[in-house]
Amino acid sequence: MTVLPPGPAVMLRYGEVFLKSDPVRREFTNTLVRNCREALRSEGLSPAERITRGRIFFCGEPAGQVAAVLSRIFGVVDVAECTLTPPDPGAVTEAAVARARASAGPAKTFAVRARREGDFGMTSQELAARVGSAVLAACPGITVDLDNPDYELYVELRQTGGVVYDRRIPAPGGLPLGTQGRVLALLSPGIDSPVAAWLMMKRGCEIVALHVSHGDGEGPSTLPGTLRNLAILSGWCRGFPLRLFVADAGPFYEKLAGLHNQRFTCVLCKRFMLRLGTLLARREGIAALCTGDNLGQVASQTLANMVVISNAAGIPVFRPLITFDKQEIVTLARKIGTFDERPGDLSCPFVPGVPATTSREDEIRTLEESLGTDALLPGILGNALEYVACNGGVTRRSP
Repeated sequence: MTVLPPGPAVMLRYGEVFLKSDPVRREFTNTLVRNCREALRSEGLSPAERITRGRIFFCGEPAGQVAAVLSRIFGVVDVAECTLTPPDPGAVTEAAVARARASAGPAKTFAVRARREGDFGMTSQELAARVGSAVLAACPGITVDLDNPDYELYVELRQTGGVVYDRRIPAPGGLPLGTQGRVLALLSPGIDSPVAAWLMMKRGCEIVALHVSHGDGEGPSTLPGTLRNLAILSGWCRGFPLRLFVADAGPFYEKLAGLHNQRFTCVLCKRFMLRLGTLLARREGIAALCTGDNLGQVASQTLANMVVISNAAGIPVFRPLITFDKQEIVTLARKIGTFDERPGDLSCPFVPGVPATTSREDEIRTLEESLGTDALLPGILGNALEYVACNGGVTRRSP
């Protein structure tokens, strides 16, 4: 049995991991602890770890710094700066009173939320009443309000020790990064694609990114914006490098510009991206693609066109934003940090005035044959540049 060392610490709670079978839970917990350890190490922190049922504790480093790092770890539900005590109701009560005196401030009402596991001669309700009575005596002017308190105090009493805290910092939840394999994410400077990549990371997938450049025809802010998104995403997997391939598809877009029927430009463009992504994914041993597509948002994302576009990929294509409305995506982008109020010039000169909302695959394949798409793919991918982001910084990898 793990015994918690008395003193200040940071408590991490995890959710879905706890629901897995014993072997899977052990594997996921070990991955989660590894991810936490690497993220903390990237900040020069190396707290001691203690793992208990449904909780992981980090002791011996500044709690505020540790909590800030752990609150951005996938698989973590929330974190809390806490006080650990011996497994004794009196010690828990004393720590709770000390925390209330220091933190309750101008609060007029409070509540104690207590949990107990093991036989301590009292129920959870009795533990809450004991702690609450001590707080009332120590903090004049404060009263109990169990429904809508100004201040909440949490106490946990287990055989491993007592835990006292008064604030939970939300974390992203999901599954630990690296437990669900790797996905190749198509990344752009826009709003949607980095949110889609983040959602796949939240579900435990490691990300390798691909940006398909339009060459000289794209807006000058396009590559800087993409690298910015990459850097921000890397802040959500601290301690682990995040790779981006930038493929200059200028030769393809030159041919696309000369196409007689421009209505199908966007469909051809998306299919080319998926084909290029499939080629790179197979080279890198990656199982699936991820895009920021959202049903009905633009002409190339109608159901009919998505079917035709998806058929260009030789591996599964995940679209985590498929049912989101735009405001939901923007809200999440703001939370992640990728939303940019002034993104600069991201213009694409190849968007037709009247794009096709439906297409037939046989017709699109005929157009691809006329463009010589197959012959272009290997050369474009072979000349791709590679960038690596880690802990919010981006560098270009030498050939």
